[in-house]
Amino acid sequence: MSMIKEFREFAVRGNVVDMAVGIIIGGAFGTIVKSLVSDVIMPPVGLLLADVDFVDLFVVLKGDGPFATLADAQAAGAVTLNYGVFINNVISFVIVAWAVFFLVRGLNRVKRKEEEAAPVDPPPTPEVPEDILLLREIRDNLKR
Repeated sequence: MSMIKEFREFAVRGNVVDMAVGIIIGGAFGTIVKSLVSDVIMPPVGLLLADVDFVDLFVVLKGDGPFATLADAQAAGAVTLNYGVFINNVISFVIVAWAVFFLVRGLNRVKRKEEEAAPVDPPPTPEVPEDILLLREIRDNLKR
């Protein structure tokens, strides 16, 4: 079997195609979650914390003067520790983790219901060895 043929068989298997679809959907989902965190969740949280924008929470490690925003510090070439961006990423991770948890939880429920609904076959009766059958036949003949 040629290597190209083997690769083609591998690439078109259901698992590889499913994985590719999952990665594409995951990337799109990540973009939505990032927007949810930065555009919907963090502004009200920032308002609750006295107009703090988490993206602009940083510490200047090397550079001249105080900077009002992270963009100003980066434009000036300052070296910064961006803990506000890290907080945003942690919140994004928690949201994605919850979404995946609920997805897996739902799939597990569906799978359990399918398993419960599936008819249970009786266990197969063990085959009796031929010597036992012969002994039974002899016994039955002796009884007669």
